[in-house]
Amino acid sequence: MHTVYIALGSNIQPKASYLLQAIEKLNAHPSITVTKISNVYNTAPKGYTAQDDFYNMAAKLTTELSPHDLLHVLHEIEQALGRVRTIKNGPRTIDLDILVYGQQQINNEALIIPHPRMQERAFVLVPLQEIAGELMIPGLDQTVQDLTNQLADSELADVHQMGQLDDLYDH
Repeated sequence: MHTVYIALGSNIQPKASYLLQAIEKLNAHPSITVTKISNVYNTAPKGYTAQDDFYNMAAKLTTELSPHDLLHVLHEIEQALGRVRTIKNGPRTIDLDILVYGQQQINNEALIIPHPRMQERAFVLVPLQEIAGELMIPGLDQTVQDLTNQLADSELADVHQMGQLDDLYDH
């Protein structure tokens, strides 16, 4: 069994619903168990900024799937929830990224683990720190807490805790 951390994000309404559906679809997969989720954070878009703010969160999973098979499942969930890739870093119903897969380091055309820009992104590190602050990031030899502490205040200022997913989702 492998321990994996993923990032989830949505900036198309209903954002909380897309996040919840993604968690439910992950848990429904016979080879994946979601063991912990962070609070939801409202974050300003990066790169392409002519779009709505994101809801971001992190999740801890256990899985028997290989990294590439897990990536395939994440892409299937994105498609099932209506993700369309038209603008790089553009609006999306759901975005699911593998951040860390055990202590593995992978760098090929299809997949880079640990996620190559996670240490630059408060919207990734802040939710991840909440559920795995002491996690050592392979290849960086620093914990999530260490990386978060190195972020510029201006990066951190764009990340605001919204609360637990169940509280945000309008049943």
